[in-house]
Amino acid sequence: MSDEMALLVAEIYEAAGALRRSGEAIAAAEGQTQARWQVLSAVSEQPVSVPSAARRLGVARQNVQRIANELTKEGLAAFTANPDHRTSPLLTLTPEGRRVLQAITTRAHASHRRIGARIPEADITAARALLCDLTQAVRQLDSD
Repeated sequence: MSDEMALLVAEIYEAAGALRRSGEAIAAAEGQTQARWQVLSAVSEQPVSVPSAARRLGVARQNVQRIANELTKEGLAAFTANPDHRTSPLLTLTPEGRRVLQAITTRAHASHRRIGARIPEADITAARALLCDLTQAVRQLDSD
């Protein structure tokens, strides 16, 4: 079993790398990076602070702050007052930011449909379930 687990982990990392490269290409078609796409997505439903966005994305606050500053400079996002924390403004999308995010999302959906056409839906569902189980097992191990 341990050899199979090691091989599974290696496959997951390889798949993650391939998906990351694909995501970079999708975002680049709209003049963005995958990291910027992730920040745009993280604040798309409601304005959030940079620390909240960083926690949601599981990355360093400093990285999100740098990207947020770039997005605001380019008019894709804006900082607004945070009624709960005066020194931590909320990041929100501008109409142009929403347009860019929608264009990227549309490209991503098309890519996902092309990938999904090569893999039976039942296999995708089973893989998702396995990855959820694996994630839970790792989290439980980390909390022990």
